[in-house]
Amino acid sequence: MTTATAPSAYPASVGDLLPAVRDLADRLGEIPSRNRIMREFRVGAPKAQAVRLALVAEPITLPDDIETEPTSDPWEYAEPAPVPPVPSVETTPVPLILPAEKVAEPLPEVDQVGHPPVTAEPSPVATKPRRLATWPVVLIALPAFVAIWSGWVGLGGLTGFGVVHPLPGIADGFSINTAITLPIGVEVYAAYALRAWLSGMVPPRARRFAKWSAIGSLLVGALGQVAYHLLVAAGIESAPWWITTLVACLPVAVLGMAAALAHLSGEEVEQ
Repeated sequence: MTTATAPSAYPASVGDLLPAVRDLADRLGEIPSRNRIMREFRVGAPKAQAVRLALVAEPITLPDDIETEPTSDPWEYAEPAPVPPVPSVETTPVPLILPAEKVAEPLPEVDQVGHPPVTAEPSPVATKPRRLATWPVVLIALPAFVAIWSGWVGLGGLTGFGVVHPLPGIADGFSINTAITLPIGVEVYAAYALRAWLSGMVPPRARRFAKWSAIGSLLVGALGQVAYHLLVAAGIESAPWWITTLVACLPVAVLGMAAALAHLSGEEVEQ
């Protein structure tokens, strides 16, 4: 059964709806819910709730043949009010600070009667490594010096090196054989560069230069000795032009490499 409501041009007020809702409650035998009022009288939720609360506030007289039931809670069917969204707030995480760990103190040592105290074995003392003796190097270098010196001086004679007067007009009697510049320049620089390479006393850049220039100087020295002995064994009194060209460039090349190595060593040390 549906409740007939009078059409109206304007929405019905709470006072106009109250009698009709009361009649509906009499027929049902209980106070209708808000949704039932909205559906029966086609009103909104606020107005339906207001009419229902007004009906609950006044007593309802029911017929004697209808068993009465306890009045239900007026908010039993009420829809929860919308909860406004809570704006999200970015929180900065608080670092967790743990309490400092307490280190257990060592227990005092207790001397036991009849037992000697236990002592830790002394750690072995680091001994400084002994340096390798250098006197065998001097002994080995003596015959090598004689052979290398004679070979370079002889090759210098075959390539145009010879006696010159370096101080004309000052000391005319002073003369020097320029062939000695070959063993002094090439072999001494090879030993100097070898020392810089293996000692570790120079920066990495200078050490790399010393490594390759030392190897190159030793190879040039070996080739010079080979060239001299081959020329002598063949009975040649004058070296070919290309050997003379290479030998004549050796003093200049040795001077350049020595200056470069000294510059690299000192430049990075100052930085």
